Amino acid sequence: MKKTTQTTRMNGQRVRIVTTTGPAGTRVQVTEAEPKEWELQAAQVRALRAMPEYGKRFLLAGDQNSAKRGPRAQMEAIAAGMTPGEADMRIYIAGGQLRMIENKVGRGRLSPAQVDRHAALARLGFTVEVLRSVTTEDAARQAVALVRGWLAGNDNQSGQGQSRCSSTASA
Repeated sequence: MKKTTQTTRMNGQRVRIVTTTGPAGTRVQVTEAEPKEWELQAAQVRALRAMPEYGKRFLLAGDQNSAKRGPRAQMEAIAAGMTPGEADMRIYIAGGQLRMIENKVGRGRLSPAQVDRHAALARLGFTVEVLRSVTTEDAARQAVALVRGWLAGNDNQSGQGQSRCSSTASA
């Protein structure tokens, strides 16, 4: 039995095509493709910026360190301080706290650079949360809930310096 998988666009939508060839013939199955990681992050940014606390109690900044670059652009990015493995989004919370969000689609794994970078950040006392989603809606919901929790924790700790460190995966 031979199985091939490809992701493409059909009628403007990303789809996953799985073709299975065996003794009984060929079977083609077309399903909706999982979103790209940047799409999860974009949905989170929209949802977080829509929160009434945005700009008053927290701000955000995003990165796309995994973006494909040519050799010159890669050299320029590294020279300018882009760091492999950096979290996708930084959340700046009133009182001088920094929290970070790393996104993964479904069961996507952290790259070796991400594992190393997140561990280095943890040693310095910074929080990196890994959120796993297969829809943009779920990614946005998880990010809003996470930030609301951080803000509530900040209210309870008011002014206690750096935040606790953890790295978790939400289902």
